[in-house]
Amino acid sequence: MTDAAAMLLRMRGVEKSFGSTRALSGVSLEVRCGEVHALVGENGAGKSTLMKILAGALVRDAGEIEFDGRSFSPRSPQEARDRGVAMIYQELSIAPHLSVEDNIMLGRETARLGFVERRRNRPRVLRALALLDHPDIQPTRRVIDLSPAARQMVEIARALAFDAKLIVMDEPTSSLGARDVERLFSVIERLREQGVAVIYISHFLEEVRRVAERFTVLRDGQTITSGRLAEVADRDLIGAMVGRTVEDLFPRSARSPGEVVLSLSHLRGERMPLDASLELRRGEVVGVAGLVGAGRTETLRALFGLDRVAGGSITIRGAVDQGAPPRRRLAQGVGLLAEDRKSEGLALSRSIAENATMSRLDPFVRGGFVDVKARDLAARQLATRLNVKCGDVALPISSLSGGNQQKVAVARLLHHDVDVLLLDEPTRGIDVGAKAEIYKQIGELAQRGKAVLFVSSYLPELMGVCDRIAVMRRGAIVGIRDVKDWTEHAILELATRSTEAS
Repeated sequence: MTDAAAMLLRMRGVEKSFGSTRALSGVSLEVRCGEVHALVGENGAGKSTLMKILAGALVRDAGEIEFDGRSFSPRSPQEARDRGVAMIYQELSIAPHLSVEDNIMLGRETARLGFVERRRNRPRVLRALALLDHPDIQPTRRVIDLSPAARQMVEIARALAFDAKLIVMDEPTSSLGARDVERLFSVIERLREQGVAVIYISHFLEEVRRVAERFTVLRDGQTITSGRLAEVADRDLIGAMVGRTVEDLFPRSARSPGEVVLSLSHLRGERMPLDASLELRRGEVVGVAGLVGAGRTETLRALFGLDRVAGGSITIRGAVDQGAPPRRRLAQGVGLLAEDRKSEGLALSRSIAENATMSRLDPFVRGGFVDVKARDLAARQLATRLNVKCGDVALPISSLSGGNQQKVAVARLLHHDVDVLLLDEPTRGIDVGAKAEIYKQIGELAQRGKAVLFVSSYLPELMGVCDRIAVMRRGAIVGIRDVKDWTEHAILELATRSTEAS
């Protein structure tokens, strides 16, 4: 097969603007039949805009698109799907209270006299599910009763049921555990073998290398480079994404752990955790690893006062104090960066400045009123310190990319000057450049004597950033060691072990 015959998608000189903001400027992308193509770049690089144009959710301002040998200008997602392009967004677009079958056929049901003919639809649904080899997903099950991984498979089945030739997957592993990630990779391999092309968007370079053959890097709305992944080193790939050399993704500062500032002894929550014990010292970073559902988030929530403590004890600077509300925890110098920044970590309708400073307004109060100029100046200084890309701190935080929103959430903890930072998945869904900034800040905070408790599902960052790592399994902390005494394999083995070793 010639290269021209093998080419499924060609995008040339694609441009898109939103008012005075140029989101895409002459972007080009080529994807071959049956290949997995990685589309990488920082948050705000233009990946989502480009894929929305491909999926028919946006209309391009200029440029050419060819798909399957013909000109391609979809005016709606339905038109794009009819041509063979399916988009699976990071935020799944499914109807949770409907059945698997109804979700797969949604909008394309065969009906007669106003009634859906499920018998005629069922064979198409079964064929699509068979391709996924996921036996616990039955057509009649409600989607709300499925795991996050299974719900994602329903989205893929929807694409396969109507003969998608190209499937776009946007951060498909962001909410999956290790086992479900492996399952997804197996599905992607089967899709490739069947000639279905996949555009894979991810910030995890090891995932990209695992599933994709070729890549394209976008930066600031432009195509920077493309090629075969086997022919490019990680540091060069990261450099292309962020526009500068990243010498060390995990900078490790010199630090010496001091006194114990936080101690948990057999901490229990109403549901989770079941038995969490650890000590956290000034000047150290302690990571918490474990599978999804192991109780890591619940431990941080109970510690910060968001969830009720049912038993055990919490000691802060030598004083036993459990069951305190978040306001008192902040007064004690304990701050939380929540896993779900949109619903718990940020006030999306408020400004960048308000989000960065709202937990501590005392420095800006003059005669009972907030000095907005002083507040905004402090917010700008925080934004500069964390390299937040924003034009004006008075803009709503919802106008920022996910990575920059996360930096503002971190900035609030820096502004509050807490001594103990509880970080729950602080780099989930953000780009490599933003991750590097957050890792740098974590190291600098520990060097200044702050204590950091760091929950993450991404083992490379725990190994790269932390001094010690604790492993949680089924609600209990079952092991804690210096990072040099761990391997990723050993962490996973302990996190997945069904019984204690004898």
